[in-house]
Amino acid sequence: MARLAFGMNQSLDGYVDHMAFGPSPRLFRHFIEEAQAQTGSIYGRKIYEIMRYWDEDRPEWGADEQAFALAWRRQPKWVASRTLRSVGPNATLLGGDLGDAIRRLKAEREGDIEVAGPDLARSLTALGLIDEYRIYLHPVVLGGGTPYFAGPRPPLRLLAHERIDEDVLRLRYVPA
Repeated sequence: MARLAFGMNQSLDGYVDHMAFGPSPRLFRHFIEEAQAQTGSIYGRKIYEIMRYWDEDRPEWGADEQAFALAWRRQPKWVASRTLRSVGPNATLLGGDLGDAIRRLKAEREGDIEVAGPDLARSLTALGLIDEYRIYLHPVVLGGGTPYFAGPRPPLRLLAHERIDEDVLRLRYVPA
């Protein structure tokens, strides 16, 4: 059975914003390895549209960007959206009841499936379907924006912590 893991970069004050701060080269390499090992990814519409950036090669990319794009393109993606009518390569639009669709995916697959997007994570948390929360804590304060937890914070238990980069800690939590 697959496990759902919701992970994002987060500021010290609890916000996620890929435009306000991003990964260092070392952290980006970590994300490449994560993408290579994942069984797939489940996206909300907003994050999926942002991630479509990786669908086509860009001349300014270096080896790491190319490696991430390759890993992202090869893995299956499932998109939860009420407004999209179609999705890109290697992606499937989830229809019907979200909880039923995700339970089916978990039962049919093995390994980690990434959950991307705080709004989607809120819905899946309410359904009790997220198995692990991964916070990549950066030493920045944003003062506002999109919170990592878009809804009520679930009771969590610290599973592990590790320094990923000089200034970034990965905190892994499981539902308590």
